Amino acid sequence: QVQVVESGGGLVQAGGSLRLSCTASGLTVDAYIMGWFRQASGKEREGVGCIRSTGTITEYADSVKSRFTISRDNAKNTLYLQMDDLKPDDTAMYYCAATATGWGLVEHMYNYWGQGTQVTVSS
Repeated sequence: QVQVVESGGGLVQAGGSLRLSCTASGLTVDAYIMGWFRQASGKEREGVGCIRSTGTITEYADSVKSRFTISRDNAKNTLYLQMDDLKPDDTAMYYCAATATGWGLVEHMYNYWGQGTQVTVSS
């Protein structure tokens, strides 16, 4: 059974940093395209960034480019989202997702989803 579990969310002041983790079981993170999505209160879920199953090719939403970085530790079967220079607009529930096919931040392509971790950025 596939399971992905996010952790690392919390409350941070604007300009601060957080690192989210996504630990997977039932799949290996280097064999899947892994993505991060977020959903702010009252808004639709949106893509944040994704990483290819092999190598380090990534794609990011314009709103987080140069501030967020996705990486992967294959030995720990864990995906990370390093978030720097956080802004109040980054406040949202953050989700980790996985897909075996496709590429990009298209939500419906992703088959496996975690329950999310809350990130709150105060001004």
